[in-house]
Amino acid sequence: MTIKNTLKAALFGLTALGISAPAFADQLADIKAAGKIVTATDMHYSPFDMIIDGTYQGITKDIFDEVSKELGVEPLYQDIPWTAELPGLEVKKFDIIIAPVTITPERLERYAFSLPIADATVGLIRSANDTETKAPEDIKGKAVGVQQGTAQAAQLQMFGDKIGGITMKEYGTTDEAYADLATGRLQAVAGSLPNLAYLVKARSETFALLEPTTFGEPKYFAWAMRKDADSASFVEAINTALLKMTDDGRMKAIQEKWLGVNPVLPREVPQD
Repeated sequence: MTIKNTLKAALFGLTALGISAPAFADQLADIKAAGKIVTATDMHYSPFDMIIDGTYQGITKDIFDEVSKELGVEPLYQDIPWTAELPGLEVKKFDIIIAPVTITPERLERYAFSLPIADATVGLIRSANDTETKAPEDIKGKAVGVQQGTAQAAQLQMFGDKIGGITMKEYGTTDEAYADLATGRLQAVAGSLPNLAYLVKARSETFALLEPTTFGEPKYFAWAMRKDADSASFVEAINTALLKMTDDGRMKAIQEKWLGVNPVLPREVPQD
């Protein structure tokens, strides 16, 4: 008897005894039945997530609004500290993390990822009036800020070790690191290229990009979901919506609105 026929026979036997067969959970079906997707993000990570005049705005919101329309549900946006997001996802406090999460081999083992939504290559900024910190190697021996628990922090630490050591200071939000850079408590801040470029464009009198700005291997931002059988159809639906947005021009319009450029992003989830 095949496995398929054995399963059918077992289910028939349960029915004959008046016992209901176990229901198979499906996250996408549950979301559609509820009519909403519960999300988590850190709304202090411009230009992806930010509060402007009391309203949540940014690249992430614009993209996820469209994805939600494709799935036929309403998004529920929650502002949650980054350090609480991955643990919260694992215990099912929300359906998806839409705060930009850098794809890394270690995270790929534990979480399912959407297709990339942006470039996440790590770079550096300095104070606009700092004439000594010009290139990435110039941060040797200096105080450099970065957001706590991020892939950028890990890359900064490795780069610092490579060039002879830095004093790395970790912050709960990038805004806190930028504030200390502006007041001279730091000599540089590390972060993803889109975040840094947006900040310098908005506050060129205060901050400047190092040249070259980036170091390390190219990385990408994506959204994180649970990696289990229940979530497989949900992950597929998210990626199908993102590909549709790429092909019909909506992704391009959102990227250009916030960044002024339209980076070419992989159509598959990078595995390194």
